[in-house]
Amino acid sequence: MNPESLQVEFFGKDILIVDDMPVNLRVLNQILTQHGYKVRKALSGEMALTACEATLPDLILLDILMPDLDGYEVCSRLKSQAKTRKIPVIFLSALDEAEDKVKAFHVGAADYISKPFQVEEVLARVTHQLTIVHLNQQLANQNAQLQKLNAELMRSNAELEQFAYVASHDLQSPLQATIGYADMLLWKYDSVLDENAKHYVNQIVQSGLRMKNLIQDLLAYSRLGNGQLDWQPVEAVAALQDALENLRQEIAATGAQINHSELPKVRGDRTQLTQLFQNLLSNAIKFRRSGVTPQINISCVAGDRGESRFAVSDNGIGIPEEKFDCIFEAFHRLHGYQEYPGTGLGMAICKRIVTRHGGRIWVNSQPGEGTTFYFTLDSLI
Repeated sequence: MNPESLQVEFFGKDILIVDDMPVNLRVLNQILTQHGYKVRKALSGEMALTACEATLPDLILLDILMPDLDGYEVCSRLKSQAKTRKIPVIFLSALDEAEDKVKAFHVGAADYISKPFQVEEVLARVTHQLTIVHLNQQLANQNAQLQKLNAELMRSNAELEQFAYVASHDLQSPLQATIGYADMLLWKYDSVLDENAKHYVNQIVQSGLRMKNLIQDLLAYSRLGNGQLDWQPVEAVAALQDALENLRQEIAATGAQINHSELPKVRGDRTQLTQLFQNLLSNAIKFRRSGVTPQINISCVAGDRGESRFAVSDNGIGIPEEKFDCIFEAFHRLHGYQEYPGTGLGMAICKRIVTRHGGRIWVNSQPGEGTTFYFTLDSLI
């Protein structure tokens, strides 16, 4: 903000000068009016308080030594009232001892000018205080606007999640019917269909199953934004065992070897924590190296903030460092569907679960060597 813009911005600002010496009022009035300020004058503390009741000034220049109410008392009264509390007060006094200045700031002064004053100093300090008020007002307006936008964003997100949930739920029945009828065609008319027809029907079934998986993941992702968590003490090993049971077929088919260290009791929602472990383990099994048996290890240590820090490590294909952040984005895929089938929602679901539990999730990986996902949860001793 340059001086020229300040001068235009503060032109006509209302400054109240409070001093029991008429000569001081005249001098200050001349200085300030020459620089475009609107000036009001008060010869006593009582007059100053009355003037503020009538019209709030933008700034007050206040003497300390006055016969009825001294400047300290005037400032204290101003700062005790919500209406006048935010008006910046600059003390302008012949008292120049450190304790006088400390007392002035203690009662709420924004600044202090010693008499005899320099014109340039008065103008600079007045401009400085008006600038602070102006910037604070701008900041308050921006914060209010941000709060409004944030509320609108939260409402939009909630509506979008509800739409995704309803749409996904309503799609399941017709999709299941499509897959069922396609399966029936293959079973009932196997002798009639030629190889091309069988291939086409198989493609319908496979595409339908892929869409079914996507809908189920989308429903799971939408549900995570709705409702309250079922907070309870959860044995992390119990949630892990639930996940292992759900993945029994995949583990058997790949021969994956999964080990875990002693895991703590944490605070959370067991269903969602099971889903968290299941997604991470499923990822580790899916993104395995060709010809290499998946080796997965789950461990936990105390984190820097007193929480439990879990690690799920594998010996899979790994992730390039530049992709660390984007893997947690919904529908973001690092590989083609034919190579590694999936919906692109697995890690987004993991992030949402961990975030809802007040934790953090991040990744470290070396391409061709393996990946470790870390996440934190509240510990229960």
